[in-house]
Amino acid sequence: MQTITTTEALAAFCESAARAPYVTIDTEFIRERTYYSRLCLVQMAIPAPDGSPEGPAVLVDPLADGLTLDPLYALLRDDSTVKVFHAARQDLEIFFVDAGVFPRPLFDTQVAAMVCGFGDQIGYETLVRKIARANMDKTSRFTDWSRRPLSEAQKKYALADVTHLRVIYEHLAQELDRSGRTAWVAEELAVLTDPQTYQTDPETAWQRLKTRSNSARFLGIVRELARFREEYAQARDIPRNRVIKDDALLEIASTRPTDLEELGRARLLLREARRGDVADGLLRAVKAGLETPAEQLPDPGNARGAQLQVNPALADLLRVLLKARAEQTGVAAKLLASASELDAIAAGERDLPALRGWRAEVFGNDALRLCRGEIALSAKGSNVTIVEV
Repeated sequence: MQTITTTEALAAFCESAARAPYVTIDTEFIRERTYYSRLCLVQMAIPAPDGSPEGPAVLVDPLADGLTLDPLYALLRDDSTVKVFHAARQDLEIFFVDAGVFPRPLFDTQVAAMVCGFGDQIGYETLVRKIARANMDKTSRFTDWSRRPLSEAQKKYALADVTHLRVIYEHLAQELDRSGRTAWVAEELAVLTDPQTYQTDPETAWQRLKTRSNSARFLGIVRELARFREEYAQARDIPRNRVIKDDALLEIASTRPTDLEELGRARLLLREARRGDVADGLLRAVKAGLETPAEQLPDPGNARGAQLQVNPALADLLRVLLKARAEQTGVAAKLLASASELDAIAAGERDLPALRGWRAEVFGNDALRLCRGEIALSAKGSNVTIVEV
C-alpha cells in the first residue's frame, strides 16, 4: 500500500497513469469548518499493463510537507487518459477551486449507472456489491481525514474507493457502448466541467433561500443579506451558516432592524453576529435593501419556492408518463426529470433540462405532446402505453 508524500513520487505515478487507458480517482476532504473544501487525500488506481483491472493503486497525501499537486493537475489535463470518478461533483469542485482545472476526458460511474438502469443516485457501495461482487468495510467512512498519521483501516478504506472502481468503470463503459448511450452520459458530464457549476455568485445567492413571502421589498432585503453573507464567508473561508443561518437571515429581513439594539432582539441570530463586522454588515444590507428603487427589486417569480400556476391533473399525468418512460428505457426517473421540473412543465415553463438534449428524446418531447393534447396515456395492468390522439 503506497502512500505518496513527495512531488517526485507523484510525478512518477502520473507518468505511468498517462500511459494507461484510464485512471480512477477519488478524494477525501473536510468542509465542516471552511467555505471551500480542504483536500486531505487523493486516491488513484490504473489497470495493469496487460489490460486487467488489477494494476497499481496509490494514496497521495496533499498535506505532506513540500508536496505539490502539479503532476496530478497535468494528468487531469491530459486528454489521452480517461479520468474515472464516482459522484464527481465535489471532487471536481476541489480541483477547480484549487487550480482551475477540470479532468478531461471525464467518466462518472454514478451518472453512467443511472443511465444503465441501476436506479437513482446509486451509491458506490451498491455498485461494488452488484458489479465488482465485493463488500466494503464502512468503519472508516466518517473519519477526520486531516489527522495524521492515517490508520491502516483508513488507508484500506480509501484505496477501496478506487480499486473496485476499475471493474465498475469497465462494466459500465461496455454497457453504454452496447446500448448506444455513451453520448447521453457525455452530455450530462458537460455540466460537471462547466465553471459556472462551481461558482456561487453573491448577487444570486438569495435564490438558494426558500422564502414564503412574495413581497418584492422583502426579497430585496433578503438579496442584500444573502449577498453580504456570501461575500463575507468567501473572503474568510468559513461556512456561510457560521456567519448567519438561513432562518435568522429571513427573520432579519422581516424585522428590518436599523441599529444594534434592534438587531440584538433577533431570536435566531448567533451571538457572534450581534456585534462587530457581521452585525455592521447585516445592518448595512438591510439599509441597502430598504433603499433599493422599486424597479430594481427582485422578481418574486425568481424566488425559490415561488408558487407556480400548476395544473395538478396534468402534473399527475406527467408523473405517470415519466414512470413509464423510465421503466421502458431503464433510465433512472430522477435523471430524466425532477419533481419540480414536472410541476414547471405543467405550469407552462419550457426552458428546462428535461426538455433538452437526450432527455427530450426519451421523455421531454412526449411530455410536451401530452401537454398539447396530442397523446393520451392508456393503462393495462402495470403497463402504461402512449396513445396518439
